[in-house]
Amino acid sequence: MRIFLTGGSGMVGQNLQAHSYARECEVLAPSSRELDLTDQQAVLAYIQDNRPDVVIHAAGQVGGIQANMADPVGFLVNNSLMGLHVINSACQAGVRHCVNLASSCMYPRSAPNPLKEEQILTGELEPTNEGYALAKITATRLCQYINRMHDEVQYLTLIPCNLYGHHDSFDPAHSHMIPAVIRKIHEAREQGAETVEIWGDGEARREFMYAEDLADCVFEVIAQVKAGEPVPDLMNVGLGTDYSINEYYQAIAGVVGYMGRFEHDLSKPVGMRQKLIDSSRVNALGWHAKTPLDDGIAKTYQFFLEEAK
Repeated sequence: MRIFLTGGSGMVGQNLQAHSYARECEVLAPSSRELDLTDQQAVLAYIQDNRPDVVIHAAGQVGGIQANMADPVGFLVNNSLMGLHVINSACQAGVRHCVNLASSCMYPRSAPNPLKEEQILTGELEPTNEGYALAKITATRLCQYINRMHDEVQYLTLIPCNLYGHHDSFDPAHSHMIPAVIRKIHEAREQGAETVEIWGDGEARREFMYAEDLADCVFEVIAQVKAGEPVPDLMNVGLGTDYSINEYYQAIAGVVGYMGRFEHDLSKPVGMRQKLIDSSRVNALGWHAKTPLDDGIAKTYQFFLEEAK
């Protein structure tokens, strides 16, 4: 099977390529230098020339609260263009199967938890990452429209919770919470700092999944689709449990070996107070996340020490 994977150099893309299922396939994962996903004609020509059996759209301009607030235009425009060009070009080129990776930030900021797929577009988005969310909603809707118009295709969207793991970005200006905190606490330990700052009161709750588990889910879904099994076109992918920001800091400190104190800066933004997704649709297909939080943090910290520091 030939797979066209966007975002192959990112955390999700590298975890997908390292998966045992991918090693049995021909995976085409051009870099951004080789293929500009914001260039519609280039994307269409690439797909027509290579004729993949499946497209996995994992590319995106990504980052945490700081990055989203610093460049809302880039997060909206670049992610919208990439999603529209990849998904629509796949359809135009006759690709029957597509897996689009979206984001739980698509959910309304005030939606009750756990978040269910039918809640998308039922309320105001969280302002700190609105541009990124709008782009992901657009790509998701495009997949659904294509399914309605073409009975012979299956264009699916998976909505993962927050992710972390091997090949993550540990740059504080661009990373998500867990890798940023791993670096911050590691440096605090190395420097002998007595305190580490936490934005807000630390009571906001988040669901973080080890990226290797998402790769398992993507290929499980592809296998079921290729086997002709009925698969919902929109599914959350998460753990089914969440933790407070304070608990993540404590867990990371335990792995890193930091013995200092935490101080809260209540002037800083924290985003949504809770973002726990309901993964019952994908669980019904037989998939469940397998990596406990402490194990995932330990593996990610080891990667940081060996590869990313």
